[in-house]
Amino acid sequence: MGFPRTRPRRLRRSEGLRGLTRETRVAPEDLIYPLFCVTGNGVREPVVSMPGVERLSVDQLAAEAKEIKDLGIPGVILFGIPATKDAEGSGAYDPDGITQRSVRAIKEAAPELVVIADVCLCEYTDHGHCGVFDGVHVHNDASLPLLVKTAVSLAQAGADIVAPSDMMDGRVAAIRDGLDDADLTNTPILSYAAKYASGFYGPFRDAAESTPQAGDRRGYQMDPANGLEALREIQLDIDEGADIIMVKPAMPYLDIVRAAKDSFDVPVFAYQVSGEYSMLQAAIERGWLDADRVIEESLVSIRRAGADRVISYFAKDFARNHRG
Repeated sequence: MGFPRTRPRRLRRSEGLRGLTRETRVAPEDLIYPLFCVTGNGVREPVVSMPGVERLSVDQLAAEAKEIKDLGIPGVILFGIPATKDAEGSGAYDPDGITQRSVRAIKEAAPELVVIADVCLCEYTDHGHCGVFDGVHVHNDASLPLLVKTAVSLAQAGADIVAPSDMMDGRVAAIRDGLDDADLTNTPILSYAAKYASGFYGPFRDAAESTPQAGDRRGYQMDPANGLEALREIQLDIDEGADIIMVKPAMPYLDIVRAAKDSFDVPVFAYQVSGEYSMLQAAIERGWLDADRVIEESLVSIRRAGADRVISYFAKDFARNHRG
């Protein structure tokens, strides 16, 4: 029957009714908080292009980890910025590197917190690319052994999950073999399976000091115009041994999140990246948008699209507003 018997507004007329019939919810346990780790002591350095986000030295991570855990956020993802960089990104796989030390500090302070370690070379190389670079090209197969060494080193340091974000072909299989050979068969792989060459990464590259010194990453990250290719990339990574897959960025690629959720039977994560965060923060600071409403709405949209978990710089702010 149509109007007037059918009145969808009946279920919207009070907060109680809206809550009772709400299809999609976001809770702190659905979120993962990114952390930038740097060398030094007593460092809590604000990231200018990401208001509210700081780069932290290892000695600051214990208190940070406990706060995140107490807010009900179940996990963090780590990005390390070393004191020095070189052409092969050796700091990425140094057993006493910045990220390895950060993993150990967090696991000691908050053992229950799931620590995801980003596996890439861009923060550690002096050229800013995600693999071996000759000044013109990033060499896929030459990069794989370095990525394997990085993943194994991070897992040995105590990372619960390793997350390759480099977009080299075959890296999931290589990392799976490397972990298994190192008797780390229980370490899951979260693959950045559909990582686009996006303009929304700018603030992150400031925070991680990872802007390429020459060329760009469009030769290995995905073309924003392609959707079917994303599903192929995801299938390949699952076939190679990925336990969880990720779509990055999130909001500009909600169609990819939904397609991934509908097509595959593994957990689907999405990364609400730095540019998404910073553009909302800029509007919030100017009074153009209501912070609580747009933060929650942005996260709900990603969950509604099908993301099982969302990596977000808003995680702590959201959790503070949704305690208990």
